[in-house]
Amino acid sequence: MAKTAVYRMRTKILTQIRPTLFSHAKTFCSSPAPVVTEFLEDGKVAMLTLNNPSKLNALNEEMGDLLTAQALELRDNSNIRAVVLTGAGKAFSAGGDLNFLLDRHRDTAQNNIDVMQKFYKRFLVLRSLPVPIIGAINGPAVGAGFCLALGGCDIRVASANARMGLTFVKLGLHPGMAATHFLPLIAGPQVASDLLLTGRLVDGIEAKELGLVAKVGENALDLAMGVARDICKSAPVAVRTTVETLRNKQNVGLEEAFLVEATAQSICYPTEDLAEGVIALQEKRKPIFTGK
Repeated sequence: MAKTAVYRMRTKILTQIRPTLFSHAKTFCSSPAPVVTEFLEDGKVAMLTLNNPSKLNALNEEMGDLLTAQALELRDNSNIRAVVLTGAGKAFSAGGDLNFLLDRHRDTAQNNIDVMQKFYKRFLVLRSLPVPIIGAINGPAVGAGFCLALGGCDIRVASANARMGLTFVKLGLHPGMAATHFLPLIAGPQVASDLLLTGRLVDGIEAKELGLVAKVGENALDLAMGVARDICKSAPVAVRTTVETLRNKQNVGLEEAFLVEATAQSICYPTEDLAEGVIALQEKRKPIFTGK
């Protein structure tokens, strides 16, 4: 039953996203790919790199489409024992693209509910991979970028100076990408409430103390590769079935969380506070919220 449930969730996520996978094909060919896949350790470890360093690897639909396409390819590669996810340059991911958020400000509530659920699943498609995913948080992981690390990775490691947090409320927005689902499961309801309601950032050392990451050190990628090598020494079938069991527990209520968060975000998007939060961030100043 557990195996069937996971398979159905994988199929549902990939089927919902499949129609848009290659809508940006021309862009992928004419500019650096926003997601790069490399194979290490004799092909046993796949390293996925979010590759838009000039924008601190901000998440957008184009990046999500390519991540989904590459997940489809990796899913059926039986040689892979583990996946490492990291970011190019000095950031893991600084969050969602700000222009995308302003587009949502001008859109209708019903369309935003649909757009946001698809957006979440473009990135959390990583959960359809049957092997452990290790997030190497090499730098800032903020907002949706940290959501990707929380919901898309089974294990997280971080550089000591990496800053992490869920700053949605500082933008005038309800949290998304299942942040309200995964964070309480990972770190407990008290830590979840603290981070989600204040929007504060923590460094790698505090993140480990709070249970957000498993290891912290000078180089996140080195830490992640160490974990991946350890996993590669374990029995592949035992590892894959353990991944299924652990994710099955997390999957309970996940679809409902997607809808609840997308609906709450659709309420926030048309507000003046949302526009103020995004514009203030673009202008590098503190926002002035009015509750409108």
